[in-house]
Amino acid sequence: MLNISNTRVDDAILRHFPLKTLRALPDLQAGRTMGRWMLLILFIGLATLFLPWQQNINGEGEVTALTPQDRPQTVQNAIAGRIERWAVRDGQFVRRGDTLVVISEVKDDYFDPNLTTRLGEQLDAKKGSQDATVTKISALDNQIAALQAGLVVKLESARNKVKQSRFKVVSDSTDLIAQRTNYRIASDRLARSEKMHADGLISLTDLESRRLKLQEDYAKLVGQEAKLNVSRQELANAQLDLANIGADYREKIAKAQSDRSSAVSYRAEADGEISKINNKISSVVVRQGLYVIRAPQDGYIVRSFKAGIGENIKEGESIVTLQPANPLIGVELFVRPNDVPLIQRGRTVRLEFDGWPAMQFSGWPSVAVGTFAGEVAVIDAVSSANGKYRLLVRPKTGKHDPNWPAQLRVGSGVYGWVMLDDVPIWYEIWRQLNGFPPSLKAEPNSEKGVKK
Repeated sequence: MLNISNTRVDDAILRHFPLKTLRALPDLQAGRTMGRWMLLILFIGLATLFLPWQQNINGEGEVTALTPQDRPQTVQNAIAGRIERWAVRDGQFVRRGDTLVVISEVKDDYFDPNLTTRLGEQLDAKKGSQDATVTKISALDNQIAALQAGLVVKLESARNKVKQSRFKVVSDSTDLIAQRTNYRIASDRLARSEKMHADGLISLTDLESRRLKLQEDYAKLVGQEAKLNVSRQELANAQLDLANIGADYREKIAKAQSDRSSAVSYRAEADGEISKINNKISSVVVRQGLYVIRAPQDGYIVRSFKAGIGENIKEGESIVTLQPANPLIGVELFVRPNDVPLIQRGRTVRLEFDGWPAMQFSGWPSVAVGTFAGEVAVIDAVSSANGKYRLLVRPKTGKHDPNWPAQLRVGSGVYGWVMLDDVPIWYEIWRQLNGFPPSLKAEPNSEKGVKK
């Protein structure tokens, strides 16, 4: 049909003849409308490919405390003992210094209830011995000083005696020389008298008197020689006395010094014993204060590792777990090793906590619902046991970011996204299809390009 006439007959035919098959054919106007919609959707899809998309690195973790003192800790006892009384129960809030457990002694060395009194008596006795030793040392010092002074006096006296003996020897030697001269003169005179008596010049009486004079001079000579020998012996004895005095006093001084050294050594031992006893007393006092195990800080009793009364515990054994009150909450996220070089301190993190419904658009965090903001505070230098690296995230608040929920508890699960730079959507799709890592506009070590 050429459709040359201006008169339309198809509407009349459809109106007068109910042709079901013809009516079932699609309207050409509806097809044109659908085509326009498809073109519009294609245009919108192409335009969407050029919209900005914020790259991110996801990771899982849990709620933790930013400081070690706020993290759950085990309370341990410093000494071994037997549980006598529990003062807390699981879930109870305790203040710092509150009693947790009371234990009793199990070592026989500390069973004596008057142990500190006994140790005090030992200390007093040892101090008395120390005082006596100090007195003995002082007496020995005085004795050594007296011996040294006596040695000086005795040596001076002995030296004077030696000098006197030398003078006497000199004097006796001079007298002996004079006596020998007299004896020689008397002998010469007797010889002349003998000759003169033979010549009849002198009488026999004069000759005999001169013979008697010679005998007297000889006797004096012998006596003087004996006297000189006595003087020389006295000099030798004086010299021996001088040497003996020095040796004798040196021996006495050495003995006194040896006694003093022994006393000083005993005093040092006494000082050591006193220090040991003082240390023992202090240890006993401190140990008695450890019979009551107290809370190291404010917090909640999470669970107890021991139960009942009368159970023995060892030193350093964990008794209860304490969760500190009002911890500075943070999040630890674990990310893959190949993503760590792209993360810097201060990067914004979007967090989704277990128990808080959320709808997250990782590329468009501004339209996310139920998520919370944080920032990277710490990046571990070594990997964890699971082969991933740990990030510590602290809260970050802004105009459009609500505070973290007050009901968060340490150990709750968290899913997070570390936000990186903006890229077009087409680039992100291309990167994901090729398995490439996220890209940065600046070097990781540079603060430039870090998106807060």
